[in-house]
Amino acid sequence: MSVDTIAIVISTATMLLGFFGAFGWMIRRSDAQHDRLGGRIDTVEAKLVARIGEVETKLGARIDGVERELVEVKIAVARIEGPPRHLLSAR
Repeated sequence: MSVDTIAIVISTATMLLGFFGAFGWMIRRSDAQHDRLGGRIDTVEAKLVARIGEVETKLGARIDGVERELVEVKIAVARIEGPPRHLLSAR
């Protein structure tokens, strides 16, 4: 094997080793944080669910209001335009 081939094989192995090492470190750190937080995650999750429900209720009310207002605008525009025009004029 040439020197170039050996260098490529060694650098590839080093990059793979670094990648798997970093991935393992990330998994270990994530598990440690999860263990450290423990029960607080349930509390935060409950608060988040309550907040999302509150925002959903307010947003639903606003959407209903906009829908009603849009219907009123459509009716007003229809009244301004009047009845539809006929293609032939009546004599």
